[in-house]
Amino acid sequence: MGKLLGFVFGFLLLKIPGAILGLIAGHMFDKGMSNDFSRSGGFGRFFADNERLQSSAIFFHALFACLGHIAKADGAVTQSEINVALKLMDDMGLNENDRREAQQAFREGKDQHFPLNNILKDLKHDLHGQKIILQAFLEMLIEASFADGQLSVSEVEVLDKVASGLGFGHKDLDRLIRKFEAELRFRQRQDAFSKARDEARSRAQEQANAWRDKAQQQYSRARQYSDKQRLTDAYRILNVAPTADEKTLKRAYKKAMNEHHPDKLIAKGLPQQAMELAKVKAQDIQAAYELIKSSRP
Repeated sequence: MGKLLGFVFGFLLLKIPGAILGLIAGHMFDKGMSNDFSRSGGFGRFFADNERLQSSAIFFHALFACLGHIAKADGAVTQSEINVALKLMDDMGLNENDRREAQQAFREGKDQHFPLNNILKDLKHDLHGQKIILQAFLEMLIEASFADGQLSVSEVEVLDKVASGLGFGHKDLDRLIRKFEAELRFRQRQDAFSKARDEARSRAQEQANAWRDKAQQQYSRARQYSDKQRLTDAYRILNVAPTADEKTLKRAYKKAMNEHHPDKLIAKGLPQQAMELAKVKAQDIQAAYELIKSSRP
């Protein structure tokens, strides 16, 4: 922000030379602010004001702690599940200190006495109950849970607890899981996805109750991904029926983009480091909308 303001005011006063001087002055200002706030440590460095400094720390601590809790749901944390968390840190561009904070949060989540409900309550309170950001948080957990190629019934149960703690119902979670399945297929990763779902189905038949078993069987359908099915998934991504008219389709597209557009999310408090994940979903929504439009006469 310091560099931006310095550039603008410098350019207005002295054109190009002023802009350069403004950038230098702004950089020094930003550096000073960074040093001041670095006392908070860890995730708190993501923002340069007290309110967002605290919000960012709570968001990322909750995210990686919940990841650790989900990974532990099956009884033992596998190396692949650890790799998922490490990859998420890489995708977010976390520095060395922030990675240590994330790893510590992940370890806390594995503890059998991990206060999941309290963590979610604090997160929901800190975000003022904003559904869009809370949904983005839940979607990040769903995507990370899928990323190691396994989604067991125990993991679904933990996701269900997280969803409930954030104010989402069973149907909401089911819809988001189905939506992400559609996104996976839409990104043409069906072969690996089908294998993972078959493995999850095998476990589900041994330990799930009737509702979980039925849901898991739906999640684990293995089929060849045709153009017709890709179009079906596109409609699912936009959460609209294939029979919808143009007006309804456009309204569904705008609603989906409003919920996932990176600029919208960051304005509502989602940390900058989570924007890359939001961009992927926004790209899926855009591609799905364009596919549907091109398929219509």
